[in-house]
Amino acid sequence: MAGHSKWSTIKRKKGEADAKRGKIFTKLGREIAVAVKEGGADPATNARLKDAIAKAKASNMPNDNINRSIKKAAGEGNTDNFENIIYEGYGPNGVAVIVETLTDNRNRTAADIRHFFDKFGGNLGTSGCVMYMFDQKGVLIIEKNAKTSEEKLIDDALTVGADDVITQDEYFEVTTNPGDFSSVRDGLEQAGYAFEQAQVQYVPQTDVLLSDEKDITMMGKLIDHLEDCDDVQAVWHNWDEE
Repeated sequence: MAGHSKWSTIKRKKGEADAKRGKIFTKLGREIAVAVKEGGADPATNARLKDAIAKAKASNMPNDNINRSIKKAAGEGNTDNFENIIYEGYGPNGVAVIVETLTDNRNRTAADIRHFFDKFGGNLGTSGCVMYMFDQKGVLIIEKNAKTSEEKLIDDALTVGADDVITQDEYFEVTTNPGDFSSVRDGLEQAGYAFEQAQVQYVPQTDVLLSDEKDITMMGKLIDHLEDCDDVQAVWHNWDEE
């Protein structure tokens, strides 16, 4: 759930998700719960919940887990109170980093995030310090296979309102305006497409290539520790990992 929509990164993250499935599902469940509290338990009338469910399904979260998260959040006895906080900072050699969190204790979360930046060669910045380096886009990743026609996908995607379809070696990347993300995803899903990834992302305008091995190691550790933090939902950056 970090970085760019590059296939190597996606496969690596999926492998890590398999190894940390319980933690990933807990984070997805928290996102679903917040959506339910904000807009109700019916995804037909709660766009944020619908997006959270789609994201969970793309991460192979079982329907039973999704339904339990919705029912728990809708229960009168649930007093969990989470808030969205976005942190911005710099990794080694000025790599821009955005950290999305859901937390019930902002002091704890801020201390943890600052600690990771300090420990791994970066520094936590102020709001807006790197956000201008990113564009927010809806991103849908569809794996290439014998059943997926490039020409048909492009036609289908543009028909339902996508901005662009980028063809890579091993996958197709469909991008949308954030406001059109849900309708484009629904339209492609109804057309029979399955997604390796489906979410609104912070996409870097330019990449930073690290050449120093120490910087590369420290940047990798920074991302890993941030993503392993219970309060962190996603990490976005402009480091070119390839």
